[in-house]
Amino acid sequence: MTWCVYLTHPEVEIDPDVPIQEWRLSEIGHDRAALAADLPFAKDFQRIVSSGEVKAVETAEIVGGHLELKPLVLKALHENDRSATGYLAREEFERTADQFFANPDESIRGWERAIDAQMRIVTGIRAVLRSVKEEDPVLFTGHGAVGTLLMCHLMGAPISRAHDQKRGGSWYRFDKDWLTSQSGSSLAWTEL
Repeated sequence: MTWCVYLTHPEVEIDPDVPIQEWRLSEIGHDRAALAADLPFAKDFQRIVSSGEVKAVETAEIVGGHLELKPLVLKALHENDRSATGYLAREEFERTADQFFANPDESIRGWERAIDAQMRIVTGIRAVLRSVKEEDPVLFTGHGAVGTLLMCHLMGAPISRAHDQKRGGSWYRFDKDWLTSQSGSSLAWTEL
């Protein structure tokens, strides 16, 4: 059975004048991303798949460099579309993200609906997993909200920020079969 890991990008350099998709890892984020290559099971990865945001691709390249794997970029794994608001200061972003998760069937301030983002992400990951050997472990890298939406689906739980990571640069492991079974099993984030 294929097992997978979802890893979120760690700390970034926040610059309101740079499009969010182009934010890069900070020095601390870069160092923390390198820790993923030291996870006990990391040497078993056969494929690394990243969303297209620079911070996620950098995370994937750091881990992939240690493992001699070149990441595949999958557009469907991008973070929820927040272009309607662009950059928001931290407190305002957190309030808006709370509403995004609490009202998954609504567009909050023009953001992509959480339910739509979740469907896009699950469909994209399913497509990747159909293309890999059953026994090949896969690392996915991306944004925390993407990982949370995926986690809710895997657990068969309603979309909720209660399942969100506490800090960027966190990961969880899941089995390929969970994408179809929604076993109701519980998952938990682990920090690098």
